[in-house]
Amino acid sequence: MSRQDSWIIETLQTLASYRRMIDGITVQLSDEELFARPAREFNSVAIILRHLGGNLQSRWTNFLTTDGEKATRDRDQEFTDWNDDRESLMKYFDDGWSTLIKALSELDEAALEQTVTIRGEPQLVTQAILRAVTHIAYHVGQIALIARLVHDGPWQWLTIAPNQSHHHNQSTWGTSASRSIFGQGENEN
Repeated sequence: MSRQDSWIIETLQTLASYRRMIDGITVQLSDEELFARPAREFNSVAIILRHLGGNLQSRWTNFLTTDGEKATRDRDQEFTDWNDDRESLMKYFDDGWSTLIKALSELDEAALEQTVTIRGEPQLVTQAILRAVTHIAYHVGQIALIARLVHDGPWQWLTIAPNQSHHHNQSTWGTSASRSIFGQGENEN
């Protein structure tokens, strides 16, 4: 396996962990909580999912041959309330997510050396990938915070729960489970 192949595999694994976090958060929210804004000028979890779906669809559709900011994208519209149900929102988000994963999965070593554009700015494919991972990580953090603000009831921690670091380290030290986002189930609150 080449260094580039290894890098893509690690990137896909990182993205999979972010997706598990998104899914782990949204499953805990009622429909009302999913669409709730914690304050007037804040986005809801639904709005952020809508934005990510639109962003990923635009960036990763034909990304080697077309600019990542498609003329058909209405970014401003992504930051308005979703006027349909949870199922349609999640399908919209899933479509964008699937576009990203498919595009990354199809990359070969030569593609990583190519230059693409986003809003007319040239960048290496590797830079575009890092840009996407950083963007997703930023919004996963927002989703987690907003979810905690609007959720009423018990919360299943997606990382190591408060006051559980010592236990987590003892039970997972030296294994891949030490970086698990779900903390081996000991962290329910």
